[in-house]
Amino acid sequence: MISVGARRPVVGITAALESASWVIWKDTEVNISQRNYSECVADTGAIPVLLPADETTAEDPDGLLDILNAIVLSGGADLDPASYGEEPHRMTVGYKAERDRFEVALCRGALERDMPILGICRGTQILNVACGGTLVQHLGDSTQHVENPGTFSTHEVRIEPGSLAARVAGTERSEVRSHHHQALDRLGEGLVESAWSVPDGLTEAVEMPARSFCVGFLWHPEELRDTKPFAVLTEAARQGVAA
Repeated sequence: MISVGARRPVVGITAALESASWVIWKDTEVNISQRNYSECVADTGAIPVLLPADETTAEDPDGLLDILNAIVLSGGADLDPASYGEEPHRMTVGYKAERDRFEVALCRGALERDMPILGICRGTQILNVACGGTLVQHLGDSTQHVENPGTFSTHEVRIEPGSLAARVAGTERSEVRSHHHQALDRLGEGLVESAWSVPDGLTEAVEMPARSFCVGFLWHPEELRDTKPFAVLTEAARQGVAA
């Protein structure tokens, strides 16, 4: 049972910036997030808060970071290749520069504070780019990581024994759900690889040993309602609350 006697940590979850239709509204710009993210965070005893892209915060993220104890960099659309100094591949689509600027700034600010960070899919790519890394914009004909648009593929990952990724995932080998046509290329400063897909050996997780809690997965634990990563994140956030 979750104890609620102490103050619950506040975990920010980045929201996608998209166009959506519902009831009578058509093609309306929205801040949106799959409920699996917030439910997984709430199930661990933390307070989930959605973080919409905001230009003022992108210029100065400290005001927002002051009210958070940890962040989840969530999945979503491709990053604008300009954010890592490249021209777009023909298969790189749907990117929103506003969201990218906001999340890169938020990530860098959190790293400066040593605030706990969990990256998921796109969020791991944001982490890499925020640290100066680059991306493979398209994996070509590979179907292991995205079989069909809107459908998660299933594959196995091998996780480095003793790594933060292994502690967060709770295992050193696991079957995961993925949906990404891009991948990490040059790693950002301070990041190390800590998991690889089986059998193709693609980097599936990175972490930053110089920080107390910073890890990113290219797979989607929230899709299987796997709360283990969120529970470890919340515990790290709770330690910050108590400090």
